[in-house]
Amino acid sequence: MAFEFKKCVADGVEIKGLYEIQPKVFGDSRGYFFEVYSERDFFDAGLTMRFVQDNQSASSKGVLRGLHFQTKHPQGKLVRAVYGRVYDVAVDLRCGSPTFGKSYAVVLDCEKQNQFYIPEGFAHGFYVLSDSAVFAYKCTDFYDPKGEGGLMWNDPTIGVDWKSVAPEIEPLLSEKDTRHPAFDKNGRYFDLNGKWIGD
Repeated sequence: MAFEFKKCVADGVEIKGLYEIQPKVFGDSRGYFFEVYSERDFFDAGLTMRFVQDNQSASSKGVLRGLHFQTKHPQGKLVRAVYGRVYDVAVDLRCGSPTFGKSYAVVLDCEKQNQFYIPEGFAHGFYVLSDSAVFAYKCTDFYDPKGEGGLMWNDPTIGVDWKSVAPEIEPLLSEKDTRHPAFDKNGRYFDLNGKWIGD
């Protein structure tokens, strides 16, 4: 198999469906090669999602994007840093999940070529640690501007420790990302299958 699939754990409890993925990278003095995605290997690991859209963004150091989700067309995302390093965060918003409201973070590094799979039913965000970064992600559904949702990036209940990885960097957010609401631990977000139940 060309990939190692690591299940993610928060406070001793597995966050179902969330994986850090390490491709096998073949390199020599000429450069490197690796498979970014293989349906066969992912299906063998139990990750049977289908991707319909690929996205890519470029950001400068300190840019923080998040925490985002879609309501009507929830997206699972396979994310990676094509260039640079980012601190990538997922928050479980599936009502009834034993890890509801818990976050998990991983540093995605283009030198390591690691990836992060975030299923439907999560909020997602990332913070650029390098001078610049190119961030790419495969999505299981199409972008729906009418279904945009988000959570406050620094919500105290969720408690993502963004500054721990880069205390010298001041986060740079879009105006829209400064206006997301706080997390409501009694709120209705997604069901256990990642379908929106908030309306």
